[in-house]
Amino acid sequence: METLVDKPKTEPLRREAQSPPSAHAKRIEDLGRIILAYSDVTEKLQRSHVQLEKTVKSLQSELSEKNRQLERKQRMAALGEMAAGMAHEIRNPLGGIQLYASMLAQDLQNNPAPLQLVEKISAGVKRLEALVGQVLQFTREIQAHPIDADLAQVVDQAIEMAADRLEPRGVKCTATGPRPMPVRIDPLLMGQAILNLVINAVEAINGPGAIEIVWASTDPGHWTLTVRDTGPGITPAALEQMFHPFFSTKETGTGLGLAIVHRIVEAHDGAITGANAPTGGAIFEMKI
Repeated sequence: METLVDKPKTEPLRREAQSPPSAHAKRIEDLGRIILAYSDVTEKLQRSHVQLEKTVKSLQSELSEKNRQLERKQRMAALGEMAAGMAHEIRNPLGGIQLYASMLAQDLQNNPAPLQLVEKISAGVKRLEALVGQVLQFTREIQAHPIDADLAQVVDQAIEMAADRLEPRGVKCTATGPRPMPVRIDPLLMGQAILNLVINAVEAINGPGAIEIVWASTDPGHWTLTVRDTGPGITPAALEQMFHPFFSTKETGTGLGLAIVHRIVEAHDGAITGANAPTGGAIFEMKI
């Protein structure tokens, strides 16, 4: 009897446990899936927002740099136009002074004291003519005509051309980098830029020392070249103005060497920076 009474009570309970979930439970489950999906979308949007912020900052920085370069080019163009006019006006009377000085020197061949004064005048005129020539070179538009070239060979030629300045002062110049180093450059302009950097380093050392030129490939089609010296380094005031035309820390400097280097690098769509090396001395780095 007890078995007959208990059996009907357990079967409905078993059927109730095996029945499908209620509509309320299903709605909760669906809501959970929706919340998870929404969280995933929100996380993706957050990552996109962070990436977008980085891109915007990068573009703003690039735009600021381009505006700075444009402003510099406009300023240099105006300065170059003015300097070109002055250089032409100065060159004409210099030619007359040089002519009269040479005529006077011939008349004073037998009079050493006055002849020495005339020779000093002539030397001063020649120096002014050289300065005028540099000014005219700076004012001309620099256009690079890139061809396939070996950067290592261009560096070697620049060092060879600077030998008459390196050897008398006891300055050693070393060149380190891949050989050959195929690049697309204007070899004449780039050789002039490297030569100017070497000469600038020699004059900064002003005695026995060393110059190290190092180049390397970066991304495909791009490369870097650094010129490091063992000189006294760059003063804080000069760091901000060293690429400005007519700025020089040397008594006999024209202040056009680094300005011309800057223009040559810009003509190759590159950039150049100057700083004090951690180990001492100055370091110039061009990125093309």
